[in-house]
Amino acid sequence: MADLKTNFLGIESPNPFWLASAPPTDKEYNVRRAFEAGWGGVVWKTLGAEGPPIVNVNGPRYGAIHGADRRLLGLNNIELITDRPLEINLEEIARVKADYPDRAVIVSIMVPCEEAAWKAILPRVAETGADGIELNFGCPHGMSERGMGSAVGQVPEYIEMVTRWCKTHYDKPVIVKLTPNITDIRHPARAAKNGGADAVSLINTISSITSVNLDNFSPEPSIDGKGSHGGYCGPAVKPIAMNMVAEIARDPETRGLPISGIGGVTTWRDAAEFMALGCGTVQVCTAAMTYGFRVVQEMASGLSQWMDEKGYTSVDAFIGRAVPNVTDWQYLNLNYVAKARIDQEACIKCGRCYAACEDTSHQAIWMKEGRVFEVNDAECVACNLCVDVCPVEACITMERLQPGTTDPRTGRVVQEEYASWTTHPNNPMARAAE
Repeated sequence: MADLKTNFLGIESPNPFWLASAPPTDKEYNVRRAFEAGWGGVVWKTLGAEGPPIVNVNGPRYGAIHGADRRLLGLNNIELITDRPLEINLEEIARVKADYPDRAVIVSIMVPCEEAAWKAILPRVAETGADGIELNFGCPHGMSERGMGSAVGQVPEYIEMVTRWCKTHYDKPVIVKLTPNITDIRHPARAAKNGGADAVSLINTISSITSVNLDNFSPEPSIDGKGSHGGYCGPAVKPIAMNMVAEIARDPETRGLPISGIGGVTTWRDAAEFMALGCGTVQVCTAAMTYGFRVVQEMASGLSQWMDEKGYTSVDAFIGRAVPNVTDWQYLNLNYVAKARIDQEACIKCGRCYAACEDTSHQAIWMKEGRVFEVNDAECVACNLCVDVCPVEACITMERLQPGTTDPRTGRVVQEEYASWTTHPNNPMARAAE
């Protein structure tokens, strides 16, 4: 049976599923329930500096994007870091870690960008026995306006500086949580590494407005007729998160830097995909808020079953396996030619493939008598839009044309050898064009 045990930065946990720093990890009661449900670790909701507690709004704090079936696709959050006293949080963290020594307990921290502020809080966090800290450089609302959160995460020099402070004044693993609200994620990741970070975690939430109330014309969630941008998370952000994870995993300057993946992890498959892109653990928030803490049991059992089917005895066997297969567009094989194929027995004759291809693509699907849909290879460019809009899984597939056969669309013989844009005669930068 597959072993889901994880060793991330020397921090052991029974599985790679950690709750992210968010409302689900705001207090001892929640975290104990999470551990009893089976979570491998938690990142405690972000702590602030000593002094008057943070003030959160007392009205709605969430906005949502739903699918046609009311499935929650995205969640917008305007809640700030913990509004509970620092001392209470520290006492609870210590009790939880003492009672659950086999679970990972990471403490998220956000204090002003001054060395004295970090130097003051770090020893107190260390006294709790927590396994490490996560520097919250990602929160895009409320705290960023005060010079913290993503205001730091958008400036690589600040990331490196604060990370160095933490490595100076704290002797356990330091994880830097990165903001996605930036053009190139590689720069803050490099800064974190240069500052001595043991790992990075990403992505934090995306700055967003999810909807506008068309009665009072206020962004949702609406507070007394006004709204604000918040942090967007949930299944809808997963593609953005995986791309950023992959960029860090394959960047020569950050390759090998441990990563904790965050962003829309809802199922075991989501977790496996993040891990295949190099993540040693995955952090979850929206799925727990949607389905409750016991969702981790489905994630763990699904991952274990898939690993058994694939013959992976430990998570280390597949972590990072997809990274070598992530490349830039210019290196994709232009001699790879495919065509769409429709399984007539599986087809329900809905016509979605035909409508999509006829109206918005390449007019490569014929509708014949009796609503029989067939692919015209002479027009098919293998865009696979038909596959994506078809409501029947595996009804339409893409089939590679074998080398030596002729592509009816171009009239050219499909070649065996690899060829990319870097050598294409239409590329003015290619040697072959000289």
